[in-house]
Amino acid sequence: MKRLFLIAALFCGIYSAQAIKIIHGPYLQAVTDTEATIMWVTDTKALSWVELAPDDGTNFYHVERPKYYQTYLGKRVYGTVHQIRITGLEPGKTYRYSTSSKEVVGMKGHRVTYGHVATTKVYGKNFNNVFTTLDPNKVESQFIMLNDIHAKQEKLEALLNTFEEGKTDLVFYTGDMVSMVPTEEILFQGFVDASVRHFANRTPFYLVRGNHETRGLFATSFMTYFPSITGKPYFTLQHGGVFYIVLDGGEDKPDSCLEYYETADYDTYRKEEAEWLKKVVESEECKNAKYRVVLMHMPPIGGKNMWHGPKHAGECFLPILNKANISVMLSGHTHRYSYNTPETTDAEFPILVNAHNTALKARVNGEGITIDVIDMTGAVKHTHTF
Repeated sequence: MKRLFLIAALFCGIYSAQAIKIIHGPYLQAVTDTEATIMWVTDTKALSWVELAPDDGTNFYHVERPKYYQTYLGKRVYGTVHQIRITGLEPGKTYRYSTSSKEVVGMKGHRVTYGHVATTKVYGKNFNNVFTTLDPNKVESQFIMLNDIHAKQEKLEALLNTFEEGKTDLVFYTGDMVSMVPTEEILFQGFVDASVRHFANRTPFYLVRGNHETRGLFATSFMTYFPSITGKPYFTLQHGGVFYIVLDGGEDKPDSCLEYYETADYDTYRKEEAEWLKKVVESEECKNAKYRVVLMHMPPIGGKNMWHGPKHAGECFLPILNKANISVMLSGHTHRYSYNTPETTDAEFPILVNAHNTALKARVNGEGITIDVIDMTGAVKHTHTF
């Protein structure tokens, strides 16, 4: 009798426990013209999936919707961080999606015991989990860029007011959104949760890794939370006539600096990245684009005052970019606005550096790329056209 009581108590404990919850997200990552990755985090381990439907006016439950899973070598992955990649999408098309996580409460041998399911409600006024794939041929587009927020919530909230629902196609966070990554929670408290509240379940953001995102015990998990189509923090995008090249400059000091405790090898990393960049600029997609925009956290400017990181990045990347007819490079890092022409740098293209307390708002059309530098009050401080 006592044994039966214990079994019953265990069974009831499993199924009467507090239901699994989605604690962060969902948020969009690695959205291109043909694919997208949906990210979210649950408070306990689970098997997860995404259901996808076109934005065609039908009820989400009108037909059985296709399901997409996170897998590795043919086996579905369970955990608390859910990263589900969807491929085979159409350019410039809007999709609706739902997320579901089925709690894993026990595993013994090949047997799995499941608990509750946390899922997106796909009906009602509050359902807004939608996204639109990128479109290289879109006639007009708009993006915003922020950087060097260092987890300052008041600053982030103010600058995110530059986001325009239905008009902003992409958001770039060009590095140092946090000061260090000691835990997973820092990423969400620092900027991801606020992004979800403002836009990130509907419009993708692309995190350009800054030197501060390389620091802390969780820094090596960067790609777990911010995947890209290359599997690296450097990648390319095409949208609205623009070929975007996202570069990772690594750390700002020499690899031998005592602050790195013998863990840095960024010189080798940047050289490897340069080999990738050579192939990128030779691609037909890059050559045939109307505009080419480079994003890198640390700008290769400053002459004799440059620290090793941006200096070496310039040595690796500028000889390649100078042959690629780049329209503009967008950077941060210095915490100060500056506009640098080819006459003042080793780059044969302009370099626009955004401050820590302003946002860049860009409008792209057949006439050029117009970028406003907007402060925390919404005032336009500078305007540049490329």
